[in-house]
Amino acid sequence: MPPDHDAANDATRADRILDTALALGELRGWESLHLHHIARELDIPLSEIHRHFRQKDDLTEAWFDRADRALLAVSEMPGWTALAPRERLFQAITAWLDALRPHRRLTRAMLGYKLHPEHLHLQAHGLTRISRTVQWIREVAQLPATGVRQEAEEVVLTSIYLATLGQWLRDESPHSSATRKLLQRLLGTAESVANGVGRWLPGSPRES
Repeated sequence: MPPDHDAANDATRADRILDTALALGELRGWESLHLHHIARELDIPLSEIHRHFRQKDDLTEAWFDRADRALLAVSEMPGWTALAPRERLFQAITAWLDALRPHRRLTRAMLGYKLHPEHLHLQAHGLTRISRTVQWIREVAQLPATGVRQEAEEVVLTSIYLATLGQWLRDESPHSSATRKLLQRLLGTAESVANGVGRWLPGSPRES
């Protein structure tokens, strides 16, 4: 059997395990879900779960990986590069959130599970996840900054991303309209500040 066929089968099995975990998580609650529940539901041995997911939190990471893939896909839209950077950022972040929308409350429970005091190792993974997703948001939005300006941009974008995610997790408004309004406002404020600061950076034209 060709290696690429094996990889495709593995991806399909992993997706099936994740989909089952999401469905059972909605029924049982994420904290009450155990890997043996998934194995029993799929009628597979625990070793098969272990082959794809070494621990329960790997399922959470796989769920966020799906959102990352949706984020990457948005950059393939026709006319993407013609959009203003602010609009690309808005579309990128909302695409990430929309991918999680079918299991928004479960996503909140997943993050709550990570924040348990005894789960410090999961929190470390969470920080890595935040950094990685923010970097992909920058890449998808095609932000050109480098050096000190890039570092400042990453700090601001991380703050916007976390504030938006926090709002989205508890947003009961239709189509998460409150979250979208917040994101537009935060991006607008950041753009105004960046434009103001940019005029005073070395090499930028200064106001007389």
